[in-house]
This record gives sequence, structure tokens and C-alpha cells, in this order.
Amino acid sequence: MAIRPILIAPDPRLKQKSTPVTVFDAELQRLIDDMFETMYDAPGIGLAAIQVGVPARLLVIDLAREGEEKAPRVFINPEIVWTSADDLSTYEEGCLSVPEQYAEVERPARVRVRFLDAKGESHEEEMDGLAATCIQHEMDHLEGVLFVDHLSLARRSLLLRKVAKAQKLARAKG
Repeated sequence: MAIRPILIAPDPRLKQKSTPVTVFDAELQRLIDDMFETMYDAPGIGLAAIQVGVPARLLVIDLAREGEEKAPRVFINPEIVWTSADDLSTYEEGCLSVPEQYAEVERPARVRVRFLDAKGESHEEEMDGLAATCIQHEMDHLEGVLFVDHLSLARRSLLLRKVAKAQKLARAKG
């Protein structure tokens, strides 16, 4: 396992659409393991493959809180098959690719997701609360969408300028 570098906005790779996973082999399992190690190290609760430079329809999530037993989840080629379009919830979201920036985003409160696991077996699951928000956030990455894309242009520009400034300061120091 290895910690991989996380792409930071405005890296253009974050805007590309990811392609379906078709091969379930040791290389895929290595990527999954690396993604979990990278996510835990960051630390974060979700990570899409494109965030580590791999344009594959793969994401990992672990919503366990500090002190709780880890609960890693893998979602391959996920698709939302139903949403509670009239029942919305708002969460303050952040993103490892938009470091240290947070904003409230409104999304459907419940979703039903169809996906494959690491062995290629099909599953369908209804999610709500933080799980629903997290899966939608990570699935956005697979379409080249960041959480800031759900904000007003002014708010998005402000957050991305803050990220750019922090990156510039980090390069100057390092």
C-alpha cells in the first residue's frame, strides 16, 4: 500500500469524466488499498480515484468517527437509481481536492445506489444522512464536478482563490 498524491483544484484532471472499471484484478485491489491509505492519511471520509489521478469510476468511503472501528466501503461503477428529489438536506461539505475550504451544499436527503464491490459483485443500497451526502459528493467527482461547482460563481471563485493562495504559500515555504 502507498499514499498517493491528491490532485488539488484547479488541476484540469479533476474536471474529466471517469471511465467504467472493467477489470477486477490485483492492480485494482492495489489501487483500492492505496486509496484507503491516502484517504485515512489526509484525513477524509471519501475519495474518488480521479482525485489520485486515476480516471476510473471507483470511490471509497469510511464514515466511522474517530475512535470507532473503521468501516471501509468500496463503490465501483456506482449509479444513482433513485433520489428523494423533494426531500433535501444541507451539509457543510469539504473536499481533499479543495483543502481547508467548506461550504453548505444542498442535495437529496436519500438516494438508492447500484454499484459493484471489489470482486465485481452487484449491490443496490438506499442511503440517507451523511452517507447519502458523501456518496453524491464522491460520485460528482466521477463526472468532473467538485462540491464548489454547486455554489454561486462568487462563492466558488472565493474558495478557489483561497486554495490557490495557500498552494502558492506552501510552495514558497517548501
